[in-house]
Amino acid sequence: MNDALKGVRTHQHRLRKCTRCPAMTGPPVIGEPVVSPVLLLGQAPGSREIVEDRPFAWTAGRTLFEWFESIGLPESGFRRRVYMAAVCRCYPGKRPSGGDRVPARDEIANCAPWLEAELDLLRPRLILAAGRLAIGRLLPPARLDQLVGRLHPVTRGDLTLDVAPLPHPSGASPWHRTEPGRTLLTRALARIARHPAWREIAP
Repeated sequence: MNDALKGVRTHQHRLRKCTRCPAMTGPPVIGEPVVSPVLLLGQAPGSREIVEDRPFAWTAGRTLFEWFESIGLPESGFRRRVYMAAVCRCYPGKRPSGGDRVPARDEIANCAPWLEAELDLLRPRLILAAGRLAIGRLLPPARLDQLVGRLHPVTRGDLTLDVAPLPHPSGASPWHRTEPGRTLLTRALARIARHPAWREIAP
């Protein structure tokens, strides 16, 4: 086992034990221990992901993996070749009015060091940020139609990478199925497909 993979596995072992947020339902959901130049940043797992114990395990995942299969990497290959992270790693629970609760600021802050550690370990060259919460962790506030369809260079210390914002693939959101979202999603996937980091894992 090389040092990078050993570091990722040690990190994930620590992450699985995290209990910083009492209002969240765990244990934290993690992906495969992958050393990759590409990192997927989601928002937070749903109840199904907790049961299945893997990221994007339900309907939103099916849509997401259809997008990536269209540019050369089906779900099985994606899970083996892309590191899967999230803004929050535990399930926030339901809102009283229905739907999943948006994590609170302190919960996002509690989970932030796990992502920072992953960026230090992996030093990715491309981050796929799916959903507004994920995009907001990396880029200044803006409308989706101002962000999706472009690559955004980001510098964090001595690490420079590109962020590719994507809409959340939830069936509850019509954004990626109507204009201008449909065209901007197609443009975003085309830019991802041409990125050297993506071409390294999906030749």
